[in-house]
Amino acid sequence: MSGTSDASYRHLYVHVPFCARRCSYCDFSIAVRRQVPVDAFVQAIAAELMLPQPGVAIHALDTLYLGGGTPSLLGADGVHRLLDTIRRTTPLAASAEVTLEANPEDITTDAVRAWRDAGITRLSIGVQSFDDAVLQWMHRVHDAASAERAVHIARDGGLGAFSLDLIFAVPELLSRDWARDLDAVLSLDPDHVSLYGLTIEPHTPLGRQRARGASVDASEDRYAVEFLEAHERLASAGFEHYEVSNFARPGRRAIHNSAYWSGAPYRGVGPSAHGFDGLERRWNISAYAAWEKATGAGTDPVEGRELLTEANREAERVYLGLRTRDGLQLRATEVKTASVWVAAGWMEWVGSASERHVRCTPQGWLRLDRLAGDLTALPSHS
Repeated sequence: MSGTSDASYRHLYVHVPFCARRCSYCDFSIAVRRQVPVDAFVQAIAAELMLPQPGVAIHALDTLYLGGGTPSLLGADGVHRLLDTIRRTTPLAASAEVTLEANPEDITTDAVRAWRDAGITRLSIGVQSFDDAVLQWMHRVHDAASAERAVHIARDGGLGAFSLDLIFAVPELLSRDWARDLDAVLSLDPDHVSLYGLTIEPHTPLGRQRARGASVDASEDRYAVEFLEAHERLASAGFEHYEVSNFARPGRRAIHNSAYWSGAPYRGVGPSAHGFDGLERRWNISAYAAWEKATGAGTDPVEGRELLTEANREAERVYLGLRTRDGLQLRATEVKTASVWVAAGWMEWVGSASERHVRCTPQGWLRLDRLAGDLTALPSHS
């Protein structure tokens, strides 16, 4: 945190970088390890949490999110120790949402019991597909049967609050049956689903395959068809499409992620973790070894900072508002442009047009960058 904004935060993100292997599409900051250095990692997180933060008020956390990487690779004892370490520096509210990202192969009866006892209240399970051929192409460790088994273990073990992650718009040559994947998700009755369209980044295994001509991106039409099919199926089953990539049963939105989309301050610790104090964004050193060395020396592992300008803040107001179901309260100068998108079926008024409150339709979310760009390009934002 910068110390310049008298910030307070109630949300903490911890990046756990370890993975058993790199997935074919992965462009995240990860550290592939056969043996996870749990002790060293927990000590480094403790050191970063104890760094001085002038001007930052510490409140009990409303949310704690352990993301990665694969946080479930810390194991039952490792997660427990990490949470104990966090609590020694940053208290958690009694009703805090505490999320652990977990891969199906790590979800066992003993692990679920230990995670629950440690204070985990919610799992985000990286399923990605229920098609074994697609999972192999993605370089995932689990198969469809183990994913289904993991969900039942989590629910039976008392962690019934969970989200399932799926990736859509995979290359057509895989002949993936998207409807079948949606059927599988609905049959497991989660309270939250996150869907991500596949993007192929240059420095990933898929990016290198594409450069050799060995992998073909899904078409834009396929992307749109699968996105809209997911919207129709999940909405019909009672899910609220509350953010461009996220669906929830009533009252089961992800509180932590919703804080990001509302522009709330949050702290991020761990390699590559990002934070925001209300005025400034910052991000940590990406490489695990360099991050660990910095924290071990008692120095701030920050790699970069960005103090938001007024133009930055206006752009974020527009983009974050449009990506959620809650929508955007328009400036007077934005109404004319937004009205064009409403007429096209890409936005809709929340209430009457005179209230100047809009939100994207699913068709509009497919054009989110364009819509946000059109509004932020208006003279009032310059």
